[in-house]
Amino acid sequence: MRKNSVKNIRINSEVQKELSIIIHDEIKDPRIAPMTSVVTCEVAPDLKTCKAYVSVLGDEEMQKSTLEGLNSAEGYIRRELARRVNLRNTPEIRFIIDQSIEYGVNMSHFIDKVNEEDAAKVNKEESDKNE
Repeated sequence: MRKNSVKNIRINSEVQKELSIIIHDEIKDPRIAPMTSVVTCEVAPDLKTCKAYVSVLGDEEMQKSTLEGLNSAEGYIRRELARRVNLRNTPEIRFIIDQSIEYGVNMSHFIDKVNEEDAAKVNKEESDKNE
């Protein structure tokens, strides 16, 4: 099975959906931040490994503790995933912090700031023209 085959894409999306539900609803570890989301999953074509990219809303300390909590609950998460998704092999899950959402929010703030400065500059030029 190729890495980007239709079957692999379907498996990736199903694993991502189930991991999100398990992390959000099932795990009661206080180290895991409540605003934790699974951004994407990459299941290997042989179904042996899975990279789960996780986004955590919070500071670096919260991200670190969430990653520790997820790694300690990996056995439970894997068992629940095996129960919910019918795969030949249940992949070993490796959690990776993904900061793309945080990066996008920061870029959005920078763009808004630049737009406000441009609007202020245009307003100032128009008021100077009118005088």
